[in-house]
Amino acid sequence: MEDKIQNSISTDTLYKEYNWYQNAVPALVQKSCDGFFEENFKVMLIGVSQNINCLMDNESCFVTKIRINQDYDMFFRMTDKALDIILNLALGQSKNKFNINKISDLEAKVITTFNDFMFETLKSLLTEPDGGQLKRTNFDVIHLTFIIKEAEHYNNKAGKIIITLPKALIRPESIASSAVKFTETDFPTAETYAKVLVGKTKFSLFDIKNLEIDDVVVFENSNINNLTLNINGRDLPVKLNPNMDLLIPDYNDGGNNMPDANQNIWDSIEVEMSAEFDAVKITLGELKDIEEGLVVDITSLYDNNVVLKVENKPIASGSLVIVNDRYGVKINNVIADGAAPKAMSSDVPQEQEPVQEEEFTPAPEQEQETASDDEEFDYSDFELEDDNI
Repeated sequence: MEDKIQNSISTDTLYKEYNWYQNAVPALVQKSCDGFFEENFKVMLIGVSQNINCLMDNESCFVTKIRINQDYDMFFRMTDKALDIILNLALGQSKNKFNINKISDLEAKVITTFNDFMFETLKSLLTEPDGGQLKRTNFDVIHLTFIIKEAEHYNNKAGKIIITLPKALIRPESIASSAVKFTETDFPTAETYAKVLVGKTKFSLFDIKNLEIDDVVVFENSNINNLTLNINGRDLPVKLNPNMDLLIPDYNDGGNNMPDANQNIWDSIEVEMSAEFDAVKITLGELKDIEEGLVVDITSLYDNNVVLKVENKPIASGSLVIVNDRYGVKINNVIADGAAPKAMSSDVPQEQEPVQEEEFTPAPEQEQETASDDEEFDYSDFELEDDNI
């Protein structure tokens, strides 16, 4: 039974024919409105359906049936909201709320005459039926559903007009693709870009400011058996087999990172630092495997650059390592300027400004290494006023 209903609706066919209906019919309906009511209404096609119209929603309608020939008819249905909009403009605002069950002879005459006028305009779409068409009692029809509203932008009231055409009398054109079509076997090898997120951790500004090459940053919330893919803003956990060649012995720096006695409040502020790989390509086949919970081996990632970020701004980059059961990053390049913020060195004479300009001119090699669309991290964003220290 479901197959018969699906065949009756002919969804696949309507997909291909929709563009023809959109280009051919609304212009004629708009022309009818402009010719009959001047340019006071706007119409827009919102739905095309065969035999079953899901946009009717059991609304009360005024129906006009117009005989095309001895075998076929065309139907025009207007919802009570559409009638209210049209009649208020054509006959003036009524004191009483419109009731479709109490429509007057004059109101019915206006609507019927308008539908006749539309029919004369739409007749240009009709053709002679092919031989061997279905009998009158069970022929297929096409429902075209339009929104109608007043042309003035301040009036948001809208109603629906449904025009029903016998399918046997129209010849819609189907869109035919000239491009090479995808097959199911093409999709597993198709590629998309993904961000690979390593983890996050809290870091003080003092520690960030003193990052050096060969330092190792360990991400406490990371796990060597998991990473996270970010595709179009959606996070997807990845189960993987870690590459134990990246394992380095746990280290104890003997408390060298303890806060200095002279460290100020600004330096002790903690911010969230994240780590992510440069964007990588991943096939849809691999993505499907990940979504199905398979453990994947993405060893190729380990050779890629990892960027450390604060507030989504790069501060350093390096290579992935494993410390015990956590991921870390061994620093290869410090991107953010580790010098104290300008307000912290206010005693520098103004005449030294040319030296400062030379200091911020990057060397050619460094400029190439740190090129990025992201704005670099600025420590002065966290500067505190003297009253707060």
